[in-house]
Amino acid sequence: MATPSRSPGRSVKIRQGITAFVPDPLPPKLTWTPALLRSLSEADRLVGWLAGEGGRLANPHLLMRPFLAREAVLSSRIEGTQATLGEILAADAGASVERSPDDLKEVANYVAALDHGIRRLKELPLSTPLILELHERLMQDVLGELATPGEFRRMQNWIGSPGCAMADASYVPPPPEELPECMAALEAFLQDASLPPLVQIALAHYQFEAIHPFIDGNGRVGRLLITLFLVERGVLPTPMLYLSAFFEATRDHYYSCLRRVSREGDWEAWLTYFFNGMARQAEDALSRAETINDLLAHWRTAVAGIPSKVLPRTLDRLAANPYITAKRLSSDLGIAFTTAQRAIEKLQDLGIVREISQTKRDRVYCARGILEVLEQPARLVPFR
Repeated sequence: MATPSRSPGRSVKIRQGITAFVPDPLPPKLTWTPALLRSLSEADRLVGWLAGEGGRLANPHLLMRPFLAREAVLSSRIEGTQATLGEILAADAGASVERSPDDLKEVANYVAALDHGIRRLKELPLSTPLILELHERLMQDVLGELATPGEFRRMQNWIGSPGCAMADASYVPPPPEELPECMAALEAFLQDASLPPLVQIALAHYQFEAIHPFIDGNGRVGRLLITLFLVERGVLPTPMLYLSAFFEATRDHYYSCLRRVSREGDWEAWLTYFFNGMARQAEDALSRAETINDLLAHWRTAVAGIPSKVLPRTLDRLAANPYITAKRLSSDLGIAFTTAQRAIEKLQDLGIVREISQTKRDRVYCARGILEVLEQPARLVPFR
């Protein structure tokens, strides 16, 4: 195992007895042990496998939406939001759900921010202006008078248990006057393509979280950057790989590895953890996508003998969101409400969807087969 080096940054005194940490510009000097090289090799292989096989799936464009919603839910859950994937998908389909509107808004903002980032990458590199745009959309209309959407913080923040004083914090990021230099250095690193992509984004994610440039939303923006970087660098053709499920399932280890870099310069522990997350989530994403595609293929066979042009299109809508209502289907497909209702009832007769609402009006249906695949916990060990 590599011997941890000194802390990769400097301490800045901000008040009596309290110092902030200012990370050194990237990249650090890394010691590539055989174990670390194996971790990187496995992650590279499996992410490449996802990029190749995922591109050959029957419905990659349709599957982007539920995967994105799952990422939004899990990334927001790390920050304390309690909305479930089922609630988010049901609300998106137009159903009424019993969940705090603030929780639903935070998750919806995450989806909107990632959508915005994917679009903007066609015009703008992954840079400070784009990071500010992501934050603005992420924090739009959320609680907190200090959130300042789309702006770097102008006051000192710190990380610790809820309600703790700065003196009791587990980590104090750079003071506000250091942020312009820190973020300029991070932007320059993100646009330097001299390192392998997975190494580069692992280092950049740590650096962003160490800088903690916003009052709120740092974790979510940092996780958005991972997906956007992989798309920008052409590592993945579509945003199918997300790490929030892995981070959420291993939350204590995630924070521990980040702290070990700041305190001890232990890059090996962080990189090993990050590469393992990439490998496991690449396997997980392809497994879920293949399972959903198998379900859709089976359902298409079931409706093939029925003279209807609406049923196959309705199955496509279920791939994008397993919750469905006649009102939403009518709007999405441009068909009469009664036609949409008949199509859904036919799928109900075939056992593909079942009604989950308790009212006769605005009935809500769900393809439980797809939802169960999406809601399965993250797999933390290699597939066999």
